[in-house]
Amino acid sequence: MGSKTILNNYGSFDVTFVRGEGSTLYDSNSKKYIDFLSGIAVNCLGHGYKPLVDAVSAQAAKQIHICNYFTSDVGNAYAESLLAATGFSGVFFGNSGAEANEAAIKLARKYGYLHGGEKRRVIYTLESSFHGRTLATLTATGQEKFHPPMFAPYVADMKTIKAGDFDALKTAFDETTAALLIECVQGEGGVNVLDKAWVQAAAEAARKAGAIVMADEVQTGMGRTGTLLASEQLGFNPDVVTLAKGIAGGVPMGACLYRGKAADVYAAGDHQSTFGGNPLACAAAQVVLTTVNTPDFLLAVREKGEYIRRQIASWGASCVTEVRGLGLMIGVDIKEPVKAVEVETQLLAAGLTTSTAGKNTLRIVPPLNISQAEIDEGLAILHSVLSAF
Repeated sequence: MGSKTILNNYGSFDVTFVRGEGSTLYDSNSKKYIDFLSGIAVNCLGHGYKPLVDAVSAQAAKQIHICNYFTSDVGNAYAESLLAATGFSGVFFGNSGAEANEAAIKLARKYGYLHGGEKRRVIYTLESSFHGRTLATLTATGQEKFHPPMFAPYVADMKTIKAGDFDALKTAFDETTAALLIECVQGEGGVNVLDKAWVQAAAEAARKAGAIVMADEVQTGMGRTGTLLASEQLGFNPDVVTLAKGIAGGVPMGACLYRGKAADVYAAGDHQSTFGGNPLACAAAQVVLTTVNTPDFLLAVREKGEYIRRQIASWGASCVTEVRGLGLMIGVDIKEPVKAVEVETQLLAAGLTTSTAGKNTLRIVPPLNISQAEIDEGLAILHSVLSAF
């Protein structure tokens, strides 16, 4: 039975999971599910991954948390590894994607203030983007459905621009612009893959106006799209990158990385987090980085994603109109009048976890190390349910 005491802000299904092995989950009735969701791209190494379990267990026995007035050996080591792998010069650790994006937004505001005074405070995001559930990150989210009047007033000086609109770039940015924040693949907005040429043009236009360029890689980072960072594939060299979700394999963690013009913006006291970058999270994150950041692993992510997209496209199912994505971040558009949530519900009943990304898109984000056998078993369930529709 689902919990009757936890606030159900999530519209949760009445399924209680009790354990997992690899990319397979088991509920309280011992029913088996293939995991094509991985906690919404969080459990990037699946369930029960031994090196991760061992690292977390060993670190818990030594030290779980210390005050950030001090540093930890494991935290220092992980920060150095992450910066070396990504090419950034500094990092702020938090606990979630919203917190990482909040750190980026504050950094952008201070950057604007230092390089233009009170007038340089506008932050541009993209239409259909999603950046979090705090008031600032909700405002930054480029979808009106996330801006209901009961939470107003929203944060001032947030504007949106439509991805792919080259004409808009001619007039969007000026001396009031502090930053452009780009969600590299729009997850919640429908798993929309951005046009590389437009992203590069947008970044160039923003920089020409004196702004910094930031990438929201909360969902796309840490190998999800087949490169360590999706911004590598888009080629726009962001000054700030935000990470979370899969960064620590399921242990809550977020990160805001910075370099170049953004490197010396924050000073002591500007932004803090009680739990951010604690030793337990850093120990887990080190395992994820070490595992994911190899050419063979990233190639396998790309190949698995191509295989899944190719298989779904080959079915010619009457209710699927498009399959797209990068790596193991995949969107499947469902033909109306069938709703994606109806497909999601039937898939869960058949033993496959997925999620929706908007009204008509089914989102597939399995563990990055999912086996071929689990992929095929999950695809068989998906094919059966789609065929029924």
